[in-house]
Amino acid sequence: MPDLAVPVVVASLERMHGGERWHWTPESDPFEVALGAILVQHTSWTNAERAIDRLREAGLLDPRRLSELPGEAVEELIRPSGQYRTKARKLRAFLDLIARHGALDALLALPPEELRGQLLATWGIGPETADAIVLYAAGYPAVVVDAYTRRLFSRLAMGPSRDVPYPAWQSWLADALPVAAPDLARFHALVVLHGKRLCLARRPRCGQCELASRCAFAATPPLPP
Repeated sequence: MPDLAVPVVVASLERMHGGERWHWTPESDPFEVALGAILVQHTSWTNAERAIDRLREAGLLDPRRLSELPGEAVEELIRPSGQYRTKARKLRAFLDLIARHGALDALLALPPEELRGQLLATWGIGPETADAIVLYAAGYPAVVVDAYTRRLFSRLAMGPSRDVPYPAWQSWLADALPVAAPDLARFHALVVLHGKRLCLARRPRCGQCELASRCAFAATPPLPP
């Protein structure tokens, strides 16, 4: 049987999840996207979204207004996202980055490599978060690699070893994916939807996955209850 190619996997994901809702769209507010990319670290999107909703209800989805809020108040508002004290510090570092450029629009208008470099130099922002901001908030092409990506392609015996560093996975995917930002955003959304709906870490729903016949993990006996 011939090896799978990344576009074949993407086509399967589109058939399985193309009609499902994804939380970031081209119309999403860039600041809300950036906040979500930080708040979703080490938690589910549901928890991050609860924190964003609380900020919205307080009228704080604005860099200047949020930066004026005392740290303890920010912590309380984002408590649903978990690790709220650490994440409040991360938000503060990101808000300071915005302030140094005068406005979020000015920051996001930097050339993509410069933007990514400044994000990575900001405390609390790693490669995955930086690339999510570059792709979904700034609209530049970027390949976002997360745990869902590694899990899916490792189970399909594709890509680097699961535990190799982020740049190796990003490079491998970049060589196989389209270069346009909307296509890369769509790819990441489909992978995450698949990881949340079917390709679960434990007890994946392989019977509902059209890639199961090509997945060695699907042939593994299920874990006992």
